[in-house]
Amino acid sequence: MAHRIFTLWAGLVVAAAFHCSAFAGPVEDGLEAAKRSDYATALKLWTPAAEQGDATAQSYLGLLYLRGWGVRQDNAEAARWYRKAADQGNTAAQNNLATLYGNGTGVPQDYGQAFVLLRKAADAGAMEAYVNLARAYEAGHGVAKDCGAALVWYRKAVSGGYPGAREALADSACRS
Repeated sequence: MAHRIFTLWAGLVVAAAFHCSAFAGPVEDGLEAAKRSDYATALKLWTPAAEQGDATAQSYLGLLYLRGWGVRQDNAEAARWYRKAADQGNTAAQNNLATLYGNGTGVPQDYGQAFVLLRKAADAGAMEAYVNLARAYEAGHGVAKDCGAALVWYRKAVSGGYPGAREALADSACRS
């Protein structure tokens, strides 16, 4: 059930993590390299930026380690980079780290911590967190079970046009 609650949708996570910016630089150049599946170059460009505190680069590194793209796959290292970015308010990292906590991937399973992160991301308008937050409310993971709140978040995701949101709502045991 935990995997249904905190689903890591590869395409959605990639879309959420790889957003575009108007200014060229190492982070953006790394993004272009990653889009070409040149993860070694992306890693080379993102690592110094991440080490200097760039939250976007930290989130991107989390994804590389999570997927094993250009590096040895390492869930704990993914969680470490996501935590650094999440602590700076990076909503993609908050959502992705919440998924790791929800599944106990690279970190101890902790629904409470997952919920806190999802709520921060969703409250900041991160569409990628809406469905996961709805599922947490639906299952009572990290929060009291609340179908009304679950439906609110599912519907916000649907209204925002988030991919897969309609299906998630249709599959919900909370739908009325």
